[in-house]
Amino acid sequence: MPADFSLSCPVPPRHPSTVQLAHGGGGRLMRQLIESVFLEAFPSPAERHDGAVLPLGGGRLALTTDSYVVTPRFFPGGDIGRLAIYGTVNDLAMTGARPLYLSAGFILEEGLPLEELRRVVASMSEAARECGVAVVTGDTKVVDRGKVDGLFLNTSGVGRVSEGVSIHPRRVRPGDAVLVSGDVGRHGIAVLSVREGLAFDTPVRSDCASLAPLVAALLEAGVEVHCLRDTTRGGLATALNEVALDAGVGLVLEELAVPVDEAVASACELLGLDPLYVACEGRMVAFVPELQAEAALEVLCRHPLGAGAARIGHVTEGPAGQVSLRTGLGGHRLVDLLSGEQLPRIC
Repeated sequence: MPADFSLSCPVPPRHPSTVQLAHGGGGRLMRQLIESVFLEAFPSPAERHDGAVLPLGGGRLALTTDSYVVTPRFFPGGDIGRLAIYGTVNDLAMTGARPLYLSAGFILEEGLPLEELRRVVASMSEAARECGVAVVTGDTKVVDRGKVDGLFLNTSGVGRVSEGVSIHPRRVRPGDAVLVSGDVGRHGIAVLSVREGLAFDTPVRSDCASLAPLVAALLEAGVEVHCLRDTTRGGLATALNEVALDAGVGLVLEELAVPVDEAVASACELLGLDPLYVACEGRMVAFVPELQAEAALEVLCRHPLGAGAARIGHVTEGPAGQVSLRTGLGGHRLVDLLSGEQLPRIC
């Protein structure tokens, strides 16, 4: 199975032989679905990660694919086209690859305004140039009115992994430091604000951006990066749970160390959301050896995209797959996988 194979998050089936699908992304039920259905049907030699790293001609290529159904299609700080390019580039970067080529598939609903399509394509073109990648192939399908919510996108990407680079959950070790590249929860709140017509005192913009320059900076500085994961669907909490489960380790987070913008925190409090589970589209977590934690943090903070980077926790021997949070009052609580997702259709 492709290492980043995903499907809309299911809710508990009403009948053992059926799967009822709901909007959303990663979560406990999604993980169960992947393990019980897709892994059995599509065995793969690749690690379970944001992309598959495969040997080819004496070198290694990274391959990833993702689909984008965000609503609304335009939001503060980005749009579905820019999101599709950045999202695929970021999945490649999480494997340590240099992104090279992308494909783009468009599923269009009859009646979609041509000017809106041109706007999305222009945004994709601009983002691709910014990321130094080329969209080299694609496909377009038009379906009957009412069969698609305007426009869905699928993008796949290929990148080259340099010799000596090995970034995946299996390399995470007890004692590793856990870093985050910036404040969390911006993207989900930005999308929700437009979707629901919410007006905050301080407008929230999506953190939608390419993470490839940050990854390149870490590798060029000689940091021994054990694992990277972008904090997209399900947010920081889901990304950390996935790594802990795949690596067979435990994680301890410091609540006061996790950076959350004041406007995002206020919006989450008002809406009853936990910012740890709200999606980002320009943030990543990095697992690095303790002895290199300060050096890695300095590299991240020197880059504009990592100006708000912080050390938020450390890796423990166990319990395997468990993420716990040390609260500001000194207590502990589990940070578990949600059954679904707080906010649907955010990417």
